[in-house]
Amino acid sequence: MENTIKTVAPHSPAARAGLRPGDVLLEINGKRVVDVLDYMFLSYDARLTLKIRRGGEEKLLKMRKDEGADTGVTFEEYLMDKPHACANNCIFCFVDQLPKGMRSTLYFKDDDVRLSFLTGSYITLTNLSEREIQRIIDLRITPINISVHTADPEKRCMMLGNRNAGRGLAVMERFAAAEIEMNCQIVCCPGINDGEELTRTMAWLEGLHPAVNSVSVIPVGLTKHREGLYPLRLYDRTGALATVRQVEAFADRCLAEHGSRIFFCSDEFYIKAGLPFPADECYEDYPQLENGVGILRLFRTEFDEAMNAPDAPAEASPTPFSIATGVAAAPFMRELLADATARYPALDGRVYAIRNDFFGESIDVAGLITGGDLIAQLKGRPLGRKLLITERMLRRGDNVFLDDVTDVEAAGALGVEIVKWPQSGADFFKILVDL
Repeated sequence: MENTIKTVAPHSPAARAGLRPGDVLLEINGKRVVDVLDYMFLSYDARLTLKIRRGGEEKLLKMRKDEGADTGVTFEEYLMDKPHACANNCIFCFVDQLPKGMRSTLYFKDDDVRLSFLTGSYITLTNLSEREIQRIIDLRITPINISVHTADPEKRCMMLGNRNAGRGLAVMERFAAAEIEMNCQIVCCPGINDGEELTRTMAWLEGLHPAVNSVSVIPVGLTKHREGLYPLRLYDRTGALATVRQVEAFADRCLAEHGSRIFFCSDEFYIKAGLPFPADECYEDYPQLENGVGILRLFRTEFDEAMNAPDAPAEASPTPFSIATGVAAAPFMRELLADATARYPALDGRVYAIRNDFFGESIDVAGLITGGDLIAQLKGRPLGRKLLITERMLRRGDNVFLDDVTDVEAAGALGVEIVKWPQSGADFFKILVDL
């Protein structure tokens, strides 16, 4: 069972209460525990009465702890339930554009409000039951990250491939009335939900502020594996430039009226438009960082602050190295390296832009580079003694590329040590000067 306790930390409140691995948690203070959200909110109090099942017998156990303190247990299933699968057939779904033969977990489409709250993933609200909607309101589960795309109910049904998708807009209005914070995203598809439709959607979302805290505007991403899928096209430079200017103008008005821009274009839009990234302060507190908004600006800010700090190293390592990144970020990384080399002449590095043959050349971000493409394009080239890659290329918590090539295998094939850099620009600077 998903509510089965896996571990009990020694000397924890759970251990003192008598809980054991293998116990099944049924209720807390007389309320049924369905999943991890029930558990998190019901276990917040200082005094708890737990109903468990041990073997075939149900027991009541008393627990005392500090209010809000961890109980000291983990469960066999992280969510204490199966992840909720997506009920949509979005015209731009990236999973539908994956080639065959990849590991099965990559083809699972989740649309789970619990993962939205716990890990920041985006949901569409199309598969929420009334119980789940009311629980979010009653327990004040916030923030929730929501994929909106359009404020037109009929168009949303079309874009999400779900005849019930329009109802999600009414759910958002209920959340706003209950002061549930929402961060939203709009995936822009040329000729479908941009232009005047984008303005209408932004106006509707603005009307839900401050409950709608931030909105990211992202260009659709298309792989070469789209046989039989809805006909979509990519943004060209002219279209990207027009969209960025449209969003910026709307955001400037929001800043004047609400004290926040609310709407932010992703880094990818600025790159496609051939525009420099906005200043650091334009991103406010970076509310959409995990959605690709402001990543490179923040990285640059952190890098410059570390390089110009009073305690910055006087010299840098002369170890020859190379940096592999996506085609989109390569000019940015070359500029960064040039500035660092001007400060530290001993630096001996070069930047390689990896073309995405696996998904198609239109996919140009570093996080979707495969080990196979990395090896094929860098084999035999001068790499120095170390190859720097962003940790975004690897599966979170693991050392495996999307095509199941490991970093060790890639290093062996290329005959170079692979060094992963974290998302912080300051950490990247430290790695760069201390290779």
